[in-house]
Amino acid sequence: MSWCSSCHGSKFRHVFGKAAGRDHAYDGVPITRSVHDNHYCSVNPLFIAVVTECAGGGAFLVLPVHHKGRVPPLQPRVSGHTSRVLDVKWNPFDDLCIASCSEDCTVKIWDIPSQGVQQNITVARKTLIGHSKRVGLIEWHPTARDLLVSSAYDYKVMVWDVSQDGRVLRPVRQLQTPELLLSVSLSRDGRWLACCCRDRRLRVLEPRSGRILQESGRTSHRASKVLYAGDQLVSTGTSCWNQRQVAVWDPEDLSEPLLEEELDGSSGVLFPFYDPDTHMLYLAGKGDGNIRYYELSSEKPYLHYLTEYRSLLPQRGLGVMPKRGLDVRGCEVFRFYRLIIEKHLVEPLSMIVPRKQVGVFQEDLYPMTAGDQAAMTAQEWLSGNNRGPLLMSLKPGARVTNPYPERAPERGQGRPLEQAFLQEQLAYQDAKYPQDLSDLSGWQPDETQAPGWAYPQCTPHCCEPSEQAPPPAERELLQDFYRQQDEIRELQEQLNQKQVRITQLELEGKNNRNKMRATF
Repeated sequence: MSWCSSCHGSKFRHVFGKAAGRDHAYDGVPITRSVHDNHYCSVNPLFIAVVTECAGGGAFLVLPVHHKGRVPPLQPRVSGHTSRVLDVKWNPFDDLCIASCSEDCTVKIWDIPSQGVQQNITVARKTLIGHSKRVGLIEWHPTARDLLVSSAYDYKVMVWDVSQDGRVLRPVRQLQTPELLLSVSLSRDGRWLACCCRDRRLRVLEPRSGRILQESGRTSHRASKVLYAGDQLVSTGTSCWNQRQVAVWDPEDLSEPLLEEELDGSSGVLFPFYDPDTHMLYLAGKGDGNIRYYELSSEKPYLHYLTEYRSLLPQRGLGVMPKRGLDVRGCEVFRFYRLIIEKHLVEPLSMIVPRKQVGVFQEDLYPMTAGDQAAMTAQEWLSGNNRGPLLMSLKPGARVTNPYPERAPERGQGRPLEQAFLQEQLAYQDAKYPQDLSDLSGWQPDETQAPGWAYPQCTPHCCEPSEQAPPPAERELLQDFYRQQDEIRELQEQLNQKQVRITQLELEGKNNRNKMRATF
C-alpha cells in the first residue's frame, strides 16, 4: 500500500476537508447516547435526520438542511417508537419519506411534510412488523422503488415492499442468517447482499432466496463493517493484536483478502464510506476526530493513501449528503455531517478539490452519477429482474433520458392512497395548528378519516390520543425563555462587576489604615 500521496499521480491527492463554522452548523441538538454502532444520522438535499435522546420512547429530529444555527429546545420531533431509535434512512427516491428502526422490534415509514415538521409526528404511514427482537439495521434498495431491507437481533434479514396497501405490513422475503449481523451492504444493482456477522466473517448472500454464495475463512482480519465498493468489498475491523485494519476483498472469492493493512491501535469502530464516482474511500472512526481518505483501484496495490482530515472534536456518528445535494460550483466532491455529542453539534464537513477556476462546473470531477429516479419497481425486483441505477448529470440544466421503458403503475399499486393520507395529515395540521397561534377560533376536533383507512382505537394523524389544543402562547413562552436567559446573564455580569468593586474598596481601605498607622 502506498502511504505517500506523491507516489500516486491522482487529481484527488490535494483534497482537503473544510468544516463549517458554528453559525453554519446545527447547534443544540440532543444527540443520542446509544452505544449501538450506527451512524444515527441521514441526510438528503432537503432534510437532515438525527436520532436524539428521548425519555419514555424513541425519537429523531428532522431539520431543513438550510435552516442552520441553534435548534430551539422545543423543536418538534418524530416520536412514534416506544423504545430507543437505532437507525434512520431516507428513501433515495423520495426526499419526503424516511424509515426508522427501533428496539421495539418494528420498522416505521414516515412521511415528512414538504415545509418541515411543524408539530410532533407520532403516527407512521406504515409499520413493518415481523422481527421478534430489536431491529438494528435498515437499508433501502439502491435501484428498486419502495424496497427496504432490515436486520435484527433475531438472526433474520427481512425484505419489505412498502408500496403495499395497509398500515401494517409483513415481509415479502425472510432470510435466516447463521450469526447476528453487524453490518449489511447491497451491491450497486441490488443483486447481492454482503454482511458482516458476529463471528467476524464476511458473507455474500442472494437476497431473494437467502442462499450463501461466499463465506470468508478464519483469517487474522476480524471484520466489523463491510461495504460494496464497485466490484470489490471493503471491510474494516481488527487484527488478532487488536490493531484496527482495512481489507479489500474480491466478492467472488472470500478465501483470502486482496489487501490487509493495519492502521492504528484505537478501539473505536471504523465506518467506511465509498464514492463510486471518484473511487475515493473514506474511513471515519467512532470517537475519532480524524477522517482518512484513499483512492481505490482494481489493480495492486488497490488502495492509495491520499491524506486525512483532523479535528480535536470526536464524532459519534456521521451522515452523508447524496451527490445531487453537493455544491458542484465549489468543487465539493463529498460532504459529511459529523455528530459531536460533547458540543451538542452537527457539523457539516465538505471535501473540496482545489481548482483555479471557482464557480465553473468541472466535468472531470462530476461524471454521471446515480439519480433520484428508481430503475424498477419492487415487484420487478422480486420477480428476478436486476438493473443498475438510473444516472443523472450534476451539471446545472442538464437532462438525461431514461434508458429503461416507462411502466405505468398497476391499479391498486403506487401511492395515491398514501398521498391522500399525507394531504389529509397536512390539512389536519393546518386546521388544528395554524401558523398564528393566537387565532384558534376556527379549530375543531378532527372526526374524519381518509377513505379506505381504518384507525382502530387511536386518534389518526400526528397527535397523541390524549393530545389537546396547543397553548396559545407557545411562541411567547419561547421568547420569555430566551429573554430570561439574557436577563440572567446581565445580572451575573452586574454581580461580577460589583464583586470586583467590593474587592477594590476593601484593598483601598486596608491601604488607608496602614498609612494612618504609619503616620501616627
